[in-house]
Amino acid sequence: MIDIVRGDQLGPAGRRMIVDVLVRGFSEDFSFFSKDPGRLADAFEHMVIPERFFVALVEGEAAAIASVTVGEEECFDPDPRTIRRLLGPVRGVISALVVRSQFLGAHPDARPGLVEIGFVTTAPRFQGRGVATALVRHLIALPGEEFVLREIKNTNAVALGLYEKLGFKVSETRRVRFAKRAGFSEYVSMSLRPGDVRRVTDVT
Repeated sequence: MIDIVRGDQLGPAGRRMIVDVLVRGFSEDFSFFSKDPGRLADAFEHMVIPERFFVALVEGEAAAIASVTVGEEECFDPDPRTIRRLLGPVRGVISALVVRSQFLGAHPDARPGLVEIGFVTTAPRFQGRGVATALVRHLIALPGEEFVLREIKNTNAVALGLYEKLGFKVSETRRVRFAKRAGFSEYVSMSLRPGDVRRVTDVT
């Protein structure tokens, strides 16, 4: 059974549960910061704003997460000094700059009613069990005039397929410089209005 709760409803342990899934789900993207998920979790734990995340629990264990922000809200509040202290003076400085440039910033069309879903990821051992599907279906049932997902790698066929099944449509693409080095060629952004939600029976 999959239970979905907001991060701040998990009590003092909620922030750590969220960041543990985050660093493992995005381990490839975060490999520059550190290849040690425990060290990464230590460095990033402080910056998570629990009430801006939803967590899918399987038998009480955090299996998938996603952030939900409206308007100008942020889901992270990083402290560069903490990141530098835990990741080192050089890597920490670079990591803090990357976090600020890549993790922060509201949607360019931010407004009341525009709900941004971000950082959707599943812990590796729960992948392929329908957890992310259940989580995103829960989120698009929340109040909102439009739901948006920003900058998904075009090579992430699983995520793009899931969002399309749920009714999301491509709203924008952005080509990536040095695509060969990056390993993908485009970022894909998607949007959905509540009337476009599809009933998904083949949960994957």
